Amino acid sequence: MLKQGLQQKLVQKLSPLQIQTIKLLELPTLELEQRIKKELEENPVLDEANETEEGEESQSSNLSLSEYNSDEQIPAYKLYTNNQGKDLKPQYNIFSVKESFQQSLLTQLGYSQLDSRSKAIAKFIIGSLDDDGYLRRDLDSLADDIAFRQGITTDEKELERILLKIQEFEPAGVGARDLRECLLIQVNTLDDSPEKKIAEEILRDHFTEFTKKHYQKIISRLSITEEDLKEAIDLIVRLNPRPGGQIDDTYTEQAQQVVPDFLLEYKDGELVMTMPRFSVPELKVNKRYADLLLASAKNGKSGKEAASFVKQKLDSAKWFIEAIKQRHNTLHNTMNAILEFQKEFFIDGDETKLKPMVLKNIAEKTGLDISTISRVVNCKYIQTHFGIYPLKYFFSEGLMTDKGEEVSTREIKNILAESIEKEDKKNPLTDEELVSVLSEKGYMIARRTVAKYREQLNIPIARLRKEL
Repeated sequence: MLKQGLQQKLVQKLSPLQIQTIKLLELPTLELEQRIKKELEENPVLDEANETEEGEESQSSNLSLSEYNSDEQIPAYKLYTNNQGKDLKPQYNIFSVKESFQQSLLTQLGYSQLDSRSKAIAKFIIGSLDDDGYLRRDLDSLADDIAFRQGITTDEKELERILLKIQEFEPAGVGARDLRECLLIQVNTLDDSPEKKIAEEILRDHFTEFTKKHYQKIISRLSITEEDLKEAIDLIVRLNPRPGGQIDDTYTEQAQQVVPDFLLEYKDGELVMTMPRFSVPELKVNKRYADLLLASAKNGKSGKEAASFVKQKLDSAKWFIEAIKQRHNTLHNTMNAILEFQKEFFIDGDETKLKPMVLKNIAEKTGLDISTISRVVNCKYIQTHFGIYPLKYFFSEGLMTDKGEEVSTREIKNILAESIEKEDKKNPLTDEELVSVLSEKGYMIARRTVAKYREQLNIPIARLRKEL
């Protein structure tokens, strides 16, 4: 038997303005510029404001749309907003990323003497290299891919020949299939010397013993002295195990620039934060289209469709302008909260003064959701008087010292790294011994935590840090 009844539910639905604001919050400055440019191109109602129009447009910002009979309520947003006044275009730094790794290889390929077929295959191989510059795929499967995607039938022998040509490119070691081959390629580019000859023999014939630091076995099998081995190892450790990271260690897909979203200055003992506009324009609603909306509404049915179109564009423009304004206010409030929380650090950049801080701390200070703070922090940068930092840099968990003081994990990692750097390399400190070292300094940390931090710092275990 079917029953009918009424049920009341509370459903939270995001408004178009909220959706627009959320999307804009995530964008760094350069992407925001592109987003505004796209919106200006697609919405004829939206225009850039300029100084001469300010007085005129402020009068049209409160247009009455009551004459237009619509089922949809028109939000009462102001049609013009002056987010930050005049931008004096202060000096600012840009992260200029060098030529991308793959682009560098393709440029060298263009100067090579390979024929067009070989260059097409080489281009595919270059595109298959990973971020470190290695070819991690076997040549047989690579041949299948080239046949399927490029329509070129090839085999392992031809691929080997072309790969060896790529391995002649800079940086040395690129195109290697494993670490051993990468280091061997680099050794072969060095001038002849006794240590080069021994290093080459170690990498070619005793690589397993070398990685496990079984030095006495190598000395015995190569009939060399401990000093000979030390000189050869000194040569090997100076080689680059990640040739792909040599050209572009920050961005791997393409060369790009990062403009800081905030500028911080220290003036007369006070921290002064600004948000530079650069090429982000101030926006306004085009008055001519707003007038057209009112005129169309008076023409009855014939003007209904035109009025509906213009109203849709008008609403979209107003939402976008208001979202830009809300983005600015949210970023401004969030950065101010971070500055207040980390004030001691921002005075001189002393990392030991960086307090443990998580997203929740800033969410509580601003009254915003944690998810909103996360969007603000993502891909944003601040230029300070002591360097440029991503906002994520200032967030870290904390631990307690034996005196009950809270310190950031970053500070503990720095002390851990310093302790390992100063250790006796002939008898490197084990994780248990590092626990004792940190404990003597007042940091009470479990062995597994020390191991985790050591791994995050890319520091190997004690046995692999041992030197002659």
